[in-house]
Amino acid sequence: MPTAVMPAAILSGRPSGSPDAAGLSGSMPGQESGAEEARAGVSVRCRVSRAASLLQIAASLIFIPQAAAVSVAVGAIAAGSDAREAIWPALLVAVLGVARAVLDAVGSRMAFLSARAALSDLRTRAVIALSAGSPLDTARPPSGRAASVIAEQAEAVVPYLARFRPARLRATVVPMVILACVFAVSWVAALVMLIAAPLIPLFMALIGWRAKEASERQLGEMGSLNGFLLDRLRGIATIRSLGAVDATARRVRAEAESLRRRTMAVLRIAFLSSAVLELFAALGVAMVAVYVGFHLLGQIGFGAWGGKLGLGEGLFVLLLAPAFFEPLRELSAAWHDRAAGEAAIEALENLSRDRTSFPGTQEDATTLPSAAPAVPGVRIEGLRFRHPGRSLLTFDGFDLAVAPGEHVALLAPSGVGKSTLLALIAGLARPQGGRIMIGDAPMDDANAAALRQHMAWIGQTPHIFAGTLAGNVSLGRPGISSDDVADALGAMELAHIRDRAPAAIGESGAGLSGGEALRLALARVAATPETGLILADEPTAHLDSATASGIAASLLTLAQGRTLLVATHDPALAALMGRVVRLDASSLEAAA
Repeated sequence: MPTAVMPAAILSGRPSGSPDAAGLSGSMPGQESGAEEARAGVSVRCRVSRAASLLQIAASLIFIPQAAAVSVAVGAIAAGSDAREAIWPALLVAVLGVARAVLDAVGSRMAFLSARAALSDLRTRAVIALSAGSPLDTARPPSGRAASVIAEQAEAVVPYLARFRPARLRATVVPMVILACVFAVSWVAALVMLIAAPLIPLFMALIGWRAKEASERQLGEMGSLNGFLLDRLRGIATIRSLGAVDATARRVRAEAESLRRRTMAVLRIAFLSSAVLELFAALGVAMVAVYVGFHLLGQIGFGAWGGKLGLGEGLFVLLLAPAFFEPLRELSAAWHDRAAGEAAIEALENLSRDRTSFPGTQEDATTLPSAAPAVPGVRIEGLRFRHPGRSLLTFDGFDLAVAPGEHVALLAPSGVGKSTLLALIAGLARPQGGRIMIGDAPMDDANAAALRQHMAWIGQTPHIFAGTLAGNVSLGRPGISSDDVADALGAMELAHIRDRAPAAIGESGAGLSGGEALRLALARVAATPETGLILADEPTAHLDSATASGIAASLLTLAQGRTLLVATHDPALAALMGRVVRLDASSLEAAA
């Protein structure tokens, strides 16, 4: 899966956090649903899981001939037969025991592997959905919560698929087969089992509703705590400067205590359910044992088809009674896995809800016909757009034409719509009307992936990854050699820090100044020659005049032979462009 949609740098800079960039939501143009393929993958894994369940069922049913062989041997010895006659039943029991162990081991292994594969499919769906959503989508889940769901909470899916689902199928099939075998010997013993068995799933259902609700609350609390910790770690410098360390520590302690209480509530329900269900299973076995014992002692003379149970028949029923309840006990033990697993699956599905993937990976997009020339122009006709939750239109009938290779500044105060316009041109938001043409191709679902191959986005706060300069320029994209990286760093005046150790660049660009971080973002574009359209969102914001002047010069050098649109409220930067388009706050009409 690609790390960026625009090969030159959607990661060059995150979109501006200014008011005119906020509030965008929904999917981007150029997306198609990858959910069907992912669901098909999960369906295949479920079929594999059913095959594993069948092996485990076969392993459980092997105990029936084992119990029959033991019963026949013990009955024969009790009747006075030679003990040597028990050799063959003993060998049969040993062979069946080995076969049972092998089938159970193979089935468990298959169930585990298929569960891991299904979890990978679900995680892929969630990651694709998150990467497909617009970076400007205010409805995107917090990073900490998404990371918690995908990396931590999702692990609960494995025991749910590997333990609970096979256990549920065994609990459906095995007891019925054992019940039929017992019924063939004693209808009373079968009746006792039939009465006791439904109590276990009944109480599992009653307790399961509460367990699932508690698990969902616990997982939600865990995600919120992770998101809270991530936000506080990102702002630790601000917290220290404002003297809020103690208050933050108390808040973390309170959140952790709340999570502890919810976790203990889930564990209490799990222990309670196990105790109750073990009690019913033990009572069922005890009632069967009481009946068989009194029948063999002659105190009960009914219930056996032959009139009276022999020692072998009674032993056969006694051996099968625990085996009858064993699948139900295993199901009760895995019932908590069901609650946690379904809650985790629902959390993963929530990450994918109302989101779709791009119409192909970056590799797939290269097979599409080029939807834009090397240096495209931009034409906007009758653009209409409204931010979700707002009554007024941000753009109403807006028109703009940018010639190929032209450098245009979108000049306006903050909050008017500069960043929003760049987002619409890049396909990061969907307009309500009008059309946007990149070259001769419209920015729509059919062309968006190919069009983005010729674009780069440079924001005022580029994201820098912990690692080397070279890694931050190439971003793992194929086709970018070390020479390309070196040339890009040199062109953007970063050669003096090219040989720094990997530790010199920390998370979020620690070790780099604001100007160096922006030059690194520009170097990402410089390393990608196929970029023909550059969208720059406030590239000189929050910089001193000297640094801003250097960044502007580097941007113009990078934009030579390319189309450049710069959203800014800096008149000095706008004056360097070939044309200035002022966005009027009242009419939002373009004027040269």
